[in-house]
Amino acid sequence: MLNKNLLSLAVLTGLGFLPLAQAVDQPPDNRWYVAPFGTYVKPGGDRHSDIDGYGAGMGIGKMLNEHFNVELRGFYNGFDDTNPRRDGSKGQWDLAGGTADLQYYFFRDTFSPYAVIAAGGMNSYVNGKSGVGIIGEAGLGFTYEVNDNFLIRSDVRYRYNNNLNAHLNPGTDEFHDLLVNVGFVVPFGPKPVAAAEPPPEPDCSTLDSDSDGVNDCIDKCPGTISGSQVDDQGCPIRLEIRGVNFKFDSAELTPSAMSILDGVAESLINYPQKNDIEVQGHTSSEGTSQYNLRLSNRRSQAVADYLSQKGVTNKLTAKGYGEDQPIADNSTEEGRQRNRRVELVWIEDPK
Repeated sequence: MLNKNLLSLAVLTGLGFLPLAQAVDQPPDNRWYVAPFGTYVKPGGDRHSDIDGYGAGMGIGKMLNEHFNVELRGFYNGFDDTNPRRDGSKGQWDLAGGTADLQYYFFRDTFSPYAVIAAGGMNSYVNGKSGVGIIGEAGLGFTYEVNDNFLIRSDVRYRYNNNLNAHLNPGTDEFHDLLVNVGFVVPFGPKPVAAAEPPPEPDCSTLDSDSDGVNDCIDKCPGTISGSQVDDQGCPIRLEIRGVNFKFDSAELTPSAMSILDGVAESLINYPQKNDIEVQGHTSSEGTSQYNLRLSNRRSQAVADYLSQKGVTNKLTAKGYGEDQPIADNSTEEGRQRNRRVELVWIEDPK
């Protein structure tokens, strides 16, 4: 019954840690480490010893993944034997051995509970006899991270020992002990650092990078020249060049018009779509229709020539429409000024 009670105690002790669990995402700490520890030993009744013992040991291990560590441990335990020797003195149990441990961490955090199983060998010496046997251990424990390179660790283990017919104690070669280990873990090297989370991608449906009224999700012509009329896919259809004036009754550009066209030329040069453009000239209704048609032709050609001279590589076709396509009332001076205009019209799909 003693071994069952010891195992139950180990399980209950470990389960007490579980309600504190809170998983935190972090990169795997897969460094090698050393783990010195001290041990309190509660020997089972089969050893005929009612005196508790102590010991120490050292482990070296490595994290395998999010949940598992492997570790090799060496240890020494000692406690008095209450069986008297022939001379009446009492002997001592000296236990020295090693195990290969597999630790399962329920989660990794500052406080990290784990379960452990171990298997190994141990030499037992008592009352002038010694014998090598096998051991198995199972238990629960935890680590507490003080800083990146120092963790406190403790676990409670049940140990089964079979001395393989060494007959160190009359009547049995199987022994059951309770171990409480307390120590620390020292990892080698810097702790892995989590990579910075990339910022979330903005929702393209809420963005209109070129301010053409078509969101970036469906805009097939990004970077549209400011002021352009566009189709439902964001590709330019028409651009009215406001403020392009000519000297009276001529096709000679004014200095202010040249300055405006310089900006238009720069935009067209930088714009990635190089489709053909019709340069349209329009007039107000003063004068005859034939005269206005000829004047609008000359003015549209002057604009096309100027843009080409500035480095625009689009194919530019000049065409005058005279007074046939007014956009305002020709009966007012304000309307007539709006009708005297130059427009760029994209005449085919962007390439």
